[in-house]
Formats: sequence, C-alpha cells, structure tokens
Amino acid sequence: MEYPEEDYLMISGIQHFEFCRRQWALIHIEQQWADNYLTVSGELMHERAHDKDLTEKRGNTVITRAMRVFSKTLGISGECDVVEFVRNDKCGISIFGREGRYRVVPVEYKNGELKQADLLQLAAQAMCLEEMLCCEIPYGFMYYAKTRHREKIELTTALREQVLKDLLEMRKYYNDKYTPKVKKSKSCNACSLKDVCLPKLGTTPSARKYIDYMLSEES
Repeated sequence: MEYPEEDYLMISGIQHFEFCRRQWALIHIEQQWADNYLTVSGELMHERAHDKDLTEKRGNTVITRAMRVFSKTLGISGECDVVEFVRNDKCGISIFGREGRYRVVPVEYKNGELKQADLLQLAAQAMCLEEMLCCEIPYGFMYYAKTRHREKIELTTALREQVLKDLLEMRKYYNDKYTPKVKKSKSCNACSLKDVCLPKLGTTPSARKYIDYMLSEES
C-alpha cells in the first residue's frame, strides 16, 4: 500500500506522540501550537544545523543538511538535520557527480538527553532514506548540543517495529480526528501546550459524578 502525499504524517510527530498522545493530537490534528523556552531553544539549534545551502566534504564524508525525506509505504515525510554519505566502496550507493560509493548515515540533533522518542525519530528517518535510496542503514547518530557529543545508535528491528506500531496508532487517531484525553503527569509542566491542553481540568470529576457523590453523602 502507498499513501497519497496529502495523507503523509510528519516524522517529527513521532517525538510528540511518544511524549504525549494528546500533545501530538493537539498539534497535528487540531493544528494548535505554543512556544516555551524548550521549543524556542530547540528551533534555534535546528536553524544552525539546517543550512540547506551548505554541503561539506570532510575527507571521505559528504555532509548534507536539511534533506527532505519521505516514505510512500509508511505515509510519512520530514527533514533530516544532517545526512552523512561516508565513502564505502564495498557496501555503499552511488552519488551523482561523485566518484565511488557511499554508506548513508542520518544524524539527528537534539538539545537534551537521550530519549526513546529521539531514537524512534532517527529510525523513521532511516526507514525513509532506505526506501528512497534503495539501501540499508544499520546505524545513525544522535548529537546532543548540551554535551556537544554524538552517540552511535544501532537501528535495531525493535526500534523499527516500534515506529510501525506508533504510526499505526497515529494514523487511527488522525483518520478518526480523535484527540485523546489528558493523562496528567510531571511532564505536563514542561509542555508548551499546557495552557491549551489544561491538564488540571482532565482530573476534575464530571457534573454527573459530582451529583451522584453528593446524593450518596446525603443518603
């Protein structure tokens, strides 16, 4: 099955979805957004990484930025922060205008610490690149601005299966135009949409439950 382009989900939505199903729905279904210091700092960091006009060559590595990627079979699209093409004549792919063959390595930039959601986003990008370039991508890298260190990430079968599982659930909510109810947690304090989501209201009992409670107290 192939999805039409107008039905593509955003790869970046995987991170929102892993953080909170309701946050993802507010952004990607209801088209609501609000910034806080975390989202602004993240955007500033990505602006530096996403210089589309900058292509570098460092030794045997060609570095591209802000590369658009998509998958017709997964129905997703997005943008890779960095994709490195590392010279590997044994198991690489050809690049137009370049001699030799190259292994494809996606690199995702983040501000904070390593999270499962980051790994899934990287895996989804790799799955798109594999489909587009007809190649295999066994690993990628996560670069964290806070530590100025990057970590090699093995793109395991388990990660790929979780991507597929998340996309299936996301697609169901998206098609049904369903926004899940709030599940209040400590993470709500860091969410830029907390004033839109109003998580405290989600813990308020309904009028019917309040009336039933009052009647039971009087009896």
